[in-house]
Amino acid sequence: MLKDAEGTLITDSFVTHCGDDLELIITHTKGENNPEIHELAWNIFTECAALAKEMKLYGAGQDLLSDAFSGNVKGMGPGVAEMEFEERGSDPVLIFMADKTEPGAWNYFLYKMFADPFNTPGLVIDPSMHEGFIFEVHDLIEKRKVAFKTPEESYSLLAYIGAPSRYVIKYIWRKDGVIGASTSTQRLNMMAGRYVGKDDPVMIVRAQSGLPAVGEVIDPFGTPVIVAGWMRGSHHGPFMPVGVPDANCTRFDGPPRVVCLGFQICNGRLVGPADMFDDPAYDRVRNRCNELADILRAHGPFEPHRLSLDEMEYTTLPSVEKQLKNRWEPIPE
Repeated sequence: MLKDAEGTLITDSFVTHCGDDLELIITHTKGENNPEIHELAWNIFTECAALAKEMKLYGAGQDLLSDAFSGNVKGMGPGVAEMEFEERGSDPVLIFMADKTEPGAWNYFLYKMFADPFNTPGLVIDPSMHEGFIFEVHDLIEKRKVAFKTPEESYSLLAYIGAPSRYVIKYIWRKDGVIGASTSTQRLNMMAGRYVGKDDPVMIVRAQSGLPAVGEVIDPFGTPVIVAGWMRGSHHGPFMPVGVPDANCTRFDGPPRVVCLGFQICNGRLVGPADMFDDPAYDRVRNRCNELADILRAHGPFEPHRLSLDEMEYTTLPSVEKQLKNRWEPIPE
């Protein structure tokens, strides 16, 4: 369906997966939030869901929250990240795709890429990056946003993005307006007492020429970071960077995975991809993630492996609580 649309509606496309999630990478010239582009993606998802249902695959189409397209895929289940820019002389773009985690999982890594000079020496030695960046942060509960400038407001930024279940970095710009990063901020939805539209976030990051180098963008993933999600969207687990061939969430439906495909954008076309984490340089972090998985799994149903109660409100736990509501008795004074 994407190939049929190339040359008319879209310029180029690439299809891949992370875990059990279908990923559509599309370039076009119609700008962000274009209804035709979103409808194309929606139609592809629904067609694929129909095929999966014919094969009786478990959870087929579970991330599609409606039977009818409403003009925009955002809020209908799939994670969406979009970025509009004019091509530079050389424009490397990195597409990050995750499974079994929440949108806030990107917070740590984006801060390291665009605000931490220990990770990104370009912030110190590259004059075009020396002034820093602007981070737009979204509050997923109150549905509001705020912008922070770095380095001068780094501590205020960290005060919020350190709570990734609620505050999520949506965009990053250089201070002259050049876009550097865009993420999906769709949060799981509750319908009929169960969670659907599971958290499978995506992210686009541009690199080089006044933005972090490709190596500066992917190096933060050498640290095993604990994120929320994993089994039933209800547990903390290590965020494991893997190549696409290893992006299969198996152990306890995980651990949470992230893949990164690198493309060169040339006249709107996708040159590549390079599978950035399909590299022995990331073997050590994968081993450390497995060790952390052992430790957390040993906790069973106890926190901190299981999410805190306020985060469990977005899972199936409230259905259990409802069944037991009338069995609680007051404690005498």
